[in-house]
Amino acid sequence: MKERLQELKEEALQQVNKAEDVQSLKDIRVQYLGKKGPITEVLRGMGKLSKEERPVIGQLANEVREEIAQVIEAKQTRLEEEALEKQLESESIDVTLPGRPVQTGGPHLLTSIVEEIEDLFIGMGFEIKEGPEVETDYYNFEALNLPKGHPARDMQDSFYITEELLLRTHTSPVQARTMGLKDGKEPVKMICPGKVYRRDTDDATHSHQFTQIEGLLVDKHVRMSDLKGVLNAFAKQMFGSEREIRLRPSFFPFTEPSVEMDISCKVCGGKGCSVCKGTGWIEILGAGMVHPNVLEMAGYDPKEYSGFAFGMGPERIAMLKYGVDDIRNFYTNDKRFLKQYHKA
Repeated sequence: MKERLQELKEEALQQVNKAEDVQSLKDIRVQYLGKKGPITEVLRGMGKLSKEERPVIGQLANEVREEIAQVIEAKQTRLEEEALEKQLESESIDVTLPGRPVQTGGPHLLTSIVEEIEDLFIGMGFEIKEGPEVETDYYNFEALNLPKGHPARDMQDSFYITEELLLRTHTSPVQARTMGLKDGKEPVKMICPGKVYRRDTDDATHSHQFTQIEGLLVDKHVRMSDLKGVLNAFAKQMFGSEREIRLRPSFFPFTEPSVEMDISCKVCGGKGCSVCKGTGWIEILGAGMVHPNVLEMAGYDPKEYSGFAFGMGPERIAMLKYGVDDIRNFYTNDKRFLKQYHKA
């Protein structure tokens, strides 16, 4: 049995030396050290030995098993380390390669325009106010001198939720709400930017949803000249110091007198071109002195208080300032268009 155990050990060690992968080592372990292996068979035949030979053969068999197991374990460790090194070499990263640039976004052009206008009016002492987009008929129309059945309501056909609730057609309701909180005793100096909605056919210059910024100043002894001064400062800041403005008579139910403001065309300098349709002027916003009825409904005494209001569309401001020819470009989320104005 001693000779058989020595033969098995040498045979197993030779097989281990020839093994080139971990799976081969596992097979060798099962072949020689498993329950059905030759070493186990030798141990099963120990019953035929004398009492003196049994402990000697048993000790030798255990030594052979342990030596084979140690050699297999050592070879397996070395093969696993070699495999790991090969994997690391094949999956190595060349850190000297230039990095791939990460695309960064930027503010939407309309966001930039709104923030620029807000900064301008904050610098003139105006507050920023906001209000609900789902508005009541009272604040959207009646509080602004547009009673039910008034024909001027047709100018702002809206989306109704109920007979008394609608998507606001302008941000003027924020003005009415703000004045109502003052109890007719405190001045108001504010602008209110936000989304508005009107039933309109979408085309290059119209949209059923757009942005609006309206301004309001109510105090004692407010005059039309104050309105002109504010609008003049706005035009020169937004379009350049060389811009001139003019005020033309117009009609709005919530202001009296009412005006449209034009700026001199920056393309032709006021001489007349295709952009300004040969007039030298481009319409930019509507404004006027707050109607006495609006003041009275908000709790102000029109004999003591007066004010002016104005409203503009940031889309139109952006189109004129940056030469955008289609309002739909602001809403179709085409990155080719939007990324042109990340630094606007």
